[in-house]
Amino acid sequence: MWFTRERRGGRRWIVPVLALAAGVGVAALLASRDRTGAGLASLAVLAGYAAHLGYRRDEPALPIGAAFGGGHRARAHLRAAAMTGDVLVLALVGAVVVQALRGAEVTPYAWLAALAGGVYALSAMVTGRGV
Repeated sequence: MWFTRERRGGRRWIVPVLALAAGVGVAALLASRDRTGAGLASLAVLAGYAAHLGYRRDEPALPIGAAFGGGHRARAHLRAAAMTGDVLVLALVGAVVVQALRGAEVTPYAWLAALAGGVYALSAMVTGRGV
């Protein structure tokens, strides 16, 4: 049996690069409207989301942790928790962009997105060490 890494080239980077390009586009549009602060906040949120997508691009499967037990129910619970987190983060990113383009306040959504990114980064560091 031949075990080798699957070669997909740059296809795994398409979505993170598009998210970053959208951030640059939104920031440029808002800067042209004299809303540089909101543009920078939107760029930061979309760049963080692109980094999140880039970090997870090589993720083969969800690991089973001791908190979820073992077996099929544990895998289903872990996948449901991961999907919930992904959808909520995507909703926060969308809220920041929409609020910025509407000319409304983005600060509460940007803080929530920063909190989500910080929690994800911290948990990735802790679980990455096998703790």
